[in-house]
Amino acid sequence: MPLNNLCGRATGIGSTPHPDPAAALDLIFTYFKEIPHWPQLPRRGAAEGLARQYLGPLLKHGLILPRPNGTPYFCLDDPGWEKRCLDYYELLLAGENALQSSEFAFMEESAAGFYAFLERCARQPPPEALCLKGQVAGPITVGFRVTDPAGKPSFYDPSLREIIVKTLAAAACWQARQLQAFGSPALIFVDEPALYHYGTSTAVGLGRPEIEASLEEIFTAVRSTGGLTGLHSCAGNDWSLVTGLSLDIINFDAYDYFSSLLVYSDLLNPFFTRGGALAWGIVPSSEKAQSEELSSLQRLFESQVEALVKQGVDENYLRSRYLITPSCGAGTLSPDLAERVYYLTASLAERIS
Repeated sequence: MPLNNLCGRATGIGSTPHPDPAAALDLIFTYFKEIPHWPQLPRRGAAEGLARQYLGPLLKHGLILPRPNGTPYFCLDDPGWEKRCLDYYELLLAGENALQSSEFAFMEESAAGFYAFLERCARQPPPEALCLKGQVAGPITVGFRVTDPAGKPSFYDPSLREIIVKTLAAAACWQARQLQAFGSPALIFVDEPALYHYGTSTAVGLGRPEIEASLEEIFTAVRSTGGLTGLHSCAGNDWSLVTGLSLDIINFDAYDYFSSLLVYSDLLNPFFTRGGALAWGIVPSSEKAQSEELSSLQRLFESQVEALVKQGVDENYLRSRYLITPSCGAGTLSPDLAERVYYLTASLAERIS
């Protein structure tokens, strides 16, 4: 499905504040009929956390263990590590059929919203859906939350990083296939809040080639299924890291971090020319949404478009290759505030289209 068909539409990022999947789905299908997403439900417990949700295969095969505080680590010092690692690599490298197998399925206790989403789509096919959106945590985010036994982020270790990237790529492929079973294309976002670490004093060893290669492998895997790709990061980032990759949509926090994108405005025309689109996270996923109205958000959007045009970005691209989203997930909000965020997002997309 051409990305152009999605432009001008609205969707969500991932998390909602509901412990009950049915309530989350009611919210999603009310406001995002054209690009519904499956809900991450962090209030159900730690198993639905941003990184933990995608670690099922590594837990099942004994490559990682949780510490008493819940932080997972690769058990490199375990006597059976080498054998388990070798067996897992054979699974990862077994080919396309393996990557679609149940070995990389989400654990039921970690993704109640995903399985409820599939059940609802099977029972009530969404008639207005142009695609179905899923998400996977990014390799930097997972690689900083999962450590080696000494507590060092596993992203810095080439072997551990490779395991993480291939596991996430397999999870992305598996869910894309599940979503496409309903006859609509899949759109898979890589949620990468830790991208902001690049260039900071706390992550001196975080290299550009490793970041680009890790993300590219996941995007390529999703594209191999026929799915569309996106990257979400709600921080001030070096956007040159991703504008040259094979992704379709860059989702940025336009409400609080628009200036970080403006710095890289010279990279946007080539990105658009290659077929890319910007997803403007312009509705704040915070208490600030209480004080915003459609008119104020529309003025903000127009002022940002104008600022980019002044920097030489083609206005036709800006006004034709865009989506509207919240600035981040809604998992930390109250249900009422989450609904206001979704209402503003859907209504704003309709208003400026």
